[in-house]
Amino acid sequence: MRFELTDEQTAFQDMARQFAADDLAPHAADWDATAFFPVEVMRKAAALGLAGIYVREDVGGSALTRLDAALIFEALSEGCTSTAAFMSIHNMASWMIDSFGSEDLRRKWLPRLTTMELIASYCLTEPSAGSDAASLRTKAVREGDHYVINGSKAFISGAGTSDIYVCMVRTGDEGAGGITCMIVEKDMPGLSFGVPERKMGWNSQPTAQVMFDNVRVPVANRIGEEGQGFRIAMMGLDGGRLNIGACSIGTANAAIKAAKNYMSERRQFGKSLAQFQALQFKLADMATELEAARLMIYQAATKVEAKSPDATMHAAMAKRFATDTGFKVVNEALQIHGGYGYLKDFPLERHLRDVRVHQILEGTNEIMRVIISRELFKS
Repeated sequence: MRFELTDEQTAFQDMARQFAADDLAPHAADWDATAFFPVEVMRKAAALGLAGIYVREDVGGSALTRLDAALIFEALSEGCTSTAAFMSIHNMASWMIDSFGSEDLRRKWLPRLTTMELIASYCLTEPSAGSDAASLRTKAVREGDHYVINGSKAFISGAGTSDIYVCMVRTGDEGAGGITCMIVEKDMPGLSFGVPERKMGWNSQPTAQVMFDNVRVPVANRIGEEGQGFRIAMMGLDGGRLNIGACSIGTANAAIKAAKNYMSERRQFGKSLAQFQALQFKLADMATELEAARLMIYQAATKVEAKSPDATMHAAMAKRFATDTGFKVVNEALQIHGGYGYLKDFPLERHLRDVRVHQILEGTNEIMRVIISRELFKS
C-alpha cells in the first residue's frame, strides 16, 4: 500500500495545475457567462498529452493509468470544472476506440483525437432511457455493409461541435445483450442536433440532443462485436465515475482555498473570520471530508486499473462519496463567504452550479447505491 506519488505523477500533476492556473482559471467565468466552448484551449491541453491519457502510445496517447488520470482531472478542475469534465468525456470516448475498436479504427481516428484535431462525444442517454440505460431504443438495422440508425440521444456534451459520436445503439433484442457500440461521424446524412440546452452549469461545453434519421453507418465503424456495447459502456463509466469524482474534488479544493483566503481577509466584530473557532471547525471538517473522498477516488482508480473483481463497486462508492462531498464542501465555502458567495464576482456560485450535475451524470448517486448494494448481496 503506497500513498506517496511517484516523481512522474508529481510532475504531471504540477503540469496540469499550472495549465489550469494559466489557461483555464483566468477565463472560466467568461466562458460560463457566454457559453463559450474553448476548443483551442483544449487543444493546448492535448499538446501536453491530456486528450489521450490512457490511450496507447502508438496512436499518440500518453498510456497513463486511471490513478494518473484522476490526479490530472482533479488538477484541471481547479481551473474550470466544466472544461475539465468535457476533457474527461473526450478521453473516455477515445479509450473505447483504443480498447475495443479494430486496428483500422484505432489508426483512423486516434492520432487525430489525441491531438484534439477531432473532438469526440459519448452517446448513451436517451429521452426515455436515463438511469435504465439498458432500455435504450435508438435502433440500428444492418443492411449489407452498413447499419441504418434511427432514434435520438439526450444530454450529449459536445453535440453539434464534436466530430465523432461514440454511440450505443440497439442491434438486437431488448435488454443489455442487444446493444452495440459504433462511431457516427458528424457529416453523415440524417444526423442532426437539437437546440443547445439552457443549463444551470457546465456552460463552457454545449449540450443538446443528437438525432438519427436513417443515418447510414459503415459496419467498419462498429466498436467491438454486436451485443458488446453495454459491457463497453459500463466499463467506460467505471473510469468516467472516477474522473467526475476527481473533478468534484478539484473544484472543492479550489473552494476551500477561496474560503481560507476570505476568512483571513474578512473582518467582523473586530477580528478576522479565521479567528472564529466555529468557522475554523467548519473548514477543518470540509478539509477532512475532502481528503477522505480523495483517498476513495485514488483507491478505486487503482482497482479499476488492476481490473479487480470489486472495481465497479468501489468506483460507484467513490463517485457517490466524492460528488456528494464535493457539492457539500463547495456549498459550505459559499456559506462562509456570506452574501458575497452569492455574487458572480466570486467563483463560488459557479463552482456550486458546475459540481451539482456530478451527482446526476455518469449514473446518478441513487444508481450508485443500487450498484453498491447489489454487489454487497453477491458476497
